[in-house]
Amino acid sequence: MKEKINELAPIVVVALDYGDRLREIALILLAGGLAVLAGLGIIFALRLVLTWVAPESMVKAYMRVVLASQGIMLMLFTFTAMDVMLFLLPDTEWLALLEFFLSVGIAVCGGWGLSRLFQEFFNTAIVGAAFESNPKVRGESIFLLRYLGDFAIAIVVLLIFCIDHNINVLGIVASLGIGGLAVAFAAQKTLEQFLGGIVLTLDRPFTVGDYIGLSDGWQGKQGTFGRVESIGLRSTKIRTSGKGTLTIIPNNSLTQATIENFSGAKKEMSVMTLEFPKTLSANDQAIVRQTIMDSTMDIFGLDWRSTEVSFGDNSAQISFFILGSNELSMELRRQLLDLATQKITKQLQEHDIAFVLNQPTIYVDSPISL
Repeated sequence: MKEKINELAPIVVVALDYGDRLREIALILLAGGLAVLAGLGIIFALRLVLTWVAPESMVKAYMRVVLASQGIMLMLFTFTAMDVMLFLLPDTEWLALLEFFLSVGIAVCGGWGLSRLFQEFFNTAIVGAAFESNPKVRGESIFLLRYLGDFAIAIVVLLIFCIDHNINVLGIVASLGIGGLAVAFAAQKTLEQFLGGIVLTLDRPFTVGDYIGLSDGWQGKQGTFGRVESIGLRSTKIRTSGKGTLTIIPNNSLTQATIENFSGAKKEMSVMTLEFPKTLSANDQAIVRQTIMDSTMDIFGLDWRSTEVSFGDNSAQISFFILGSNELSMELRRQLLDLATQKITKQLQEHDIAFVLNQPTIYVDSPISL
């Protein structure tokens, strides 16, 4: 019996010595668990309240932003509650590393949430205002605003994090500037190729698998055509057509060449169906056709010459063809087409033409062949 007591003595001593720390960790974990339950309740309650009192557009925005990112929101609630509990507890200097990681989690989750809110505002307000002022708005130019907004959010979150943790931002920037100059002078050519790879990654004139042609050639070589096999930090590998040889081109040369992408162009067909309560007269059909053409011909990236309107028994099927260079431009043009659909609806109602628009609009990929 005495031997067993002697064996348990070290455990009792450890429990007494670290009892306060174990209690603090337990309270921090408890705060995180309660935050998860509270977050679920708040998200559900807000959804019910908005469904009852808010307009449908706000409910849809809430579902797209909050419900679609429910996991991120719950993580934000959890990290915040744990960080607050850690701040309220006394003598928690030994948990400085935990506090740092909690702050990183709060910054990442908070930045993600702010980015989703900004994207929702961008899609509903900025895109609509741009279409009303200029229907020929270019996808690349307007989406630059979204990139700048996300970049500004990231910078603000990073600055707040650095200030909160007494990190000398100016000193870090100055040190990076001096070090960057030294590296730039020591490896100028390699740095040019590396920066060229970054430009190709951000601008994405082509992706792996695309067939491209270098019209201006590379170092005097004319007519290079082939399939992109890989895009590295220093160079890009192209499998030339016909010979099957592998051409390795420095990225800084590609940033200065004229590139013709034969497979990267995107073409998408949008099919919309209108149902009428009665058969339309020839005059009403002409009004519908002209309204559709007038409302969509100014949309940049919409091939209005290929727009087709075919009438059947008490219905009309409309086919639009959307052209774009990447998924972002295609997304914007779909949004512009949705706004044009609302404009068509208002104009047809002004002509006393009743109809029902079948939802949703069908989008069919129609890639451009070589």
